[in-house]
Amino acid sequence: MNSENQTSPFQRAPWMSIARQEIGQKELAGHDDNPRILSYHATTTLKATDDETPWCSSFVNWCLKQAGIKGTDSAAAKSWVHWGEPAGAFPGAITIICSTKATDRSFSTSGAHVGFLIQETATHFRLLGGNQGNSVKESVFPKKSWTLLGRRWPGNGQH
Repeated sequence: MNSENQTSPFQRAPWMSIARQEIGQKELAGHDDNPRILSYHATTTLKATDDETPWCSSFVNWCLKQAGIKGTDSAAAKSWVHWGEPAGAFPGAITIICSTKATDRSFSTSGAHVGFLIQETATHFRLLGGNQGNSVKESVFPKKSWTLLGRRWPGNGQH
């Protein structure tokens, strides 16, 4: 068996250590904006100038860019649905979900959200992502309220 086959998908996801280092970054109250979140936004064509603009996709784009991988350049969570290649439910997969409840649409007007898969079970998705409770953290998304739109992995042309 060669060493490539012995490498787990999580170990092959260099963006995960980058994302983990960002845990705790959060929106600032009032008129102030977190400069780190503005850096996330700068990796998209939207280039939002405040930390209240939905930033889950900006965070994913930023993490991938730090790892030398081209993302979607879009601030829209749904922009990831056709990016890269389809992926299984393994750690590090870029996972796009959509709220089935209007009350969960605080993430974006579309109700979509994107983050990095930590774990998927029969009942929930655990994602590491940005704009989860206005911060970078791990969160659980129950499948009764969130539908899977896709799981993606960088394709050959994205390095």
